[in-house]
Amino acid sequence: MSFLRYWRSNVRAGRIGPVLGAYHIFFMNTLKEKLDSVLEYLKGDIVGLRTGRATPALVEDIMVDYYGAKTPIKALASLSTPEPRQILIQPWDKGALQPIEKAIQASQLGLNPVVDGQGIRLNLPQLTEERKKDLVKVLKQKMEESRIAIRKIREEVLRESDEKEKRKEISEDEKFRTKQDVQKSVDEANKKIEDIGCQKEHDIMTG
Repeated sequence: MSFLRYWRSNVRAGRIGPVLGAYHIFFMNTLKEKLDSVLEYLKGDIVGLRTGRATPALVEDIMVDYYGAKTPIKALASLSTPEPRQILIQPWDKGALQPIEKAIQASQLGLNPVVDGQGIRLNLPQLTEERKKDLVKVLKQKMEESRIAIRKIREEVLRESDEKEKRKEISEDEKFRTKQDVQKSVDEANKKIEDIGCQKEHDIMTG
């Protein structure tokens, strides 16, 4: 039985009152999971915004058609950065060499893989100022999309809280407390979006 079913059945039976601290904790933990998922998606989404510095994160999640199965590069090879602007991909199975090469060529990175005796090398060219500004614009757009997602989550959970108060499942005080804590969590999530974006913008502009 889920927590909500347990809680509702006990309220109806009169075994517990409508104000329940445990429910508030459950509610806020659910909210945190939703907000964290937005932040994790943003982090993964902006990895593809290339900076001038080489990092395995740039390619590790590119999906490769490996014997008919879509597999991320990080599951097929070791990745390293022997030079500041170079990524070295060394497949454990030499049969994965060509599929990895094709996957990189098909990606939106705009990099030309160089196959040599050790594996695949990716050389990252210096970004022009114009290209850096374009990447920052894309970054800002992705940050705004994350803020919109968080606003939708906020509206959803507050609407749920209002409905529960109308059904007498929580008290007016509990609803007020929930609203305060939801706003605090949303503000913290938006601050993290800003921090993530500022760091990425710095990496782009100084790379």
